[in-house]
Amino acid sequence: MPLRINLNDQHLHLALAPHTLFKPAPFLRCGIFTLIDRYTILEPSIQYGFETVPYLASSYTPLPEAVSVNAGIIPTPDFIQSIAQLQPGEALTVDGETVASLGKPKTFIAYPNTLIHLKQRWDFPKKNAEILALDFELITRNRSSAPLPASCRLIGPSELFFMESGAIANDVTFNTTNGPIYLASNSEVMEGCMIRGPLALGEYAQIKMGTKIYGATTVGPHCKVGGEINNVIFESYSNKSHDGFLGNGYVSSWCNIGADTNASNLMNNYGVVDVHDYATGKSIASGEQFVGLHMGDHSKCGINTMFNTGTAVGVACNIYGPGFFKKHIPSFSFGEPTRLFPYRFDKAVEGIQSMMARRGKALSKAELDILQHLFRERDSF
Repeated sequence: MPLRINLNDQHLHLALAPHTLFKPAPFLRCGIFTLIDRYTILEPSIQYGFETVPYLASSYTPLPEAVSVNAGIIPTPDFIQSIAQLQPGEALTVDGETVASLGKPKTFIAYPNTLIHLKQRWDFPKKNAEILALDFELITRNRSSAPLPASCRLIGPSELFFMESGAIANDVTFNTTNGPIYLASNSEVMEGCMIRGPLALGEYAQIKMGTKIYGATTVGPHCKVGGEINNVIFESYSNKSHDGFLGNGYVSSWCNIGADTNASNLMNNYGVVDVHDYATGKSIASGEQFVGLHMGDHSKCGINTMFNTGTAVGVACNIYGPGFFKKHIPSFSFGEPTRLFPYRFDKAVEGIQSMMARRGKALSKAELDILQHLFRERDSF
């Protein structure tokens, strides 16, 4: 019988916001894959459902009689085997924390191996290098890369460069000294780019001319990026096509970053970065020295936008204008730093649909319902 799991992100919903406001945590990307992709690659027969917050639960439903698994765990073959062996009433723990259980746990089994555990939104860029290296090994094992084009230059170990058939690269400098570089099929790296690993470039993603990318960076499927990027994850269908700097951040799906936008990732006193806590609505210390921009799904910013260190932008925002924004921009915000208003729902959806139509996509009824909930509760997010 196939393994049945429910990926549980109820405890992560606000910790990983704004990225989990529009969708459950298993759809977030880190390394090469989304969290849910990784399970299906490691165990193709697996069946999965979701245990999530009420307003998402109607679209993302649980499976009956399934193992409940912490959605922040990066699975390994051994971990999947261990959860498959759980009996009713048994649970796996890591450092005293339950990470998987079948029914109400009565017996607790300490999992003996190390696992990568994503607990806060800034963990995604912070742990991206480690996860990307694992994914690179998984997807390239016993396979050979397409040949590096003659116009390109490779610095570092050749075994850490992998280019799928159909990927395009011209006049690019690749450096694998600090980690692997993976180019998916139908991706493109334009001329004059300087790429330092670790890097994952998804299917149909594009790196524009003259871009400088430092690891560990993930550019998800159908994204377009340019300028200077250091340790940023782009989920899918998002654009940062022009000059400007982003570092140590995460950009959700269907976002657009205007030309010459810059986001600070380091305080000018080199201190610990304070961030918005979605659980309490207050500012807290992240414990990190480097935290950049975190932008929720379907948000956009205009040219020359400036973001403070550790800024969190909610879902469906449209922001622009001179000056620095506050570190928390609620969902469905419209305007500039000194004049920020609630974004009209119809106008926000009109902009979202226009962007998606360019890629042959459209919002589903379920996605519209989620957006309507976030609009009604925007003061909570």
